[in-house]
Amino acid sequence: MRDPYGEQLVGWEKAVAIETRGRVSGRTVVAAVGFVEEPDGSLLVAAGDPGAHWAANLRAEARCVARIGTLRAAFVAEELDDTAKARAVTELILKYGTPAERLGAGPAFRLRPAPAG
Repeated sequence: MRDPYGEQLVGWEKAVAIETRGRVSGRTVVAAVGFVEEPDGSLLVAAGDPGAHWAANLRAEARCVARIGTLRAAFVAEELDDTAKARAVTELILKYGTPAERLGAGPAFRLRPAPAG
């Protein structure tokens, strides 16, 4: 990750590093974003910009790897409908505070743990 601040937040378990495959380049791309962990182990994430590359990459290829602290696992992204997106954005704002006012301008996803195998 080229963002030392984002990497620090991931290390502190305040953000998740989402590794996606670039939809154009095919290379691994990493973005640090805020998250809310659900009781089932899934993660809720939302883009503050409709043009966020990490979100466009998830739309093109739902499989990704997420890292929080030293834990790294495979996930499958599911784009949220308007009702689920509103709940995810609310949860993210409650966790991170009001500076996240742009949060939700882009798509939101539930990252579900990938099936083993």
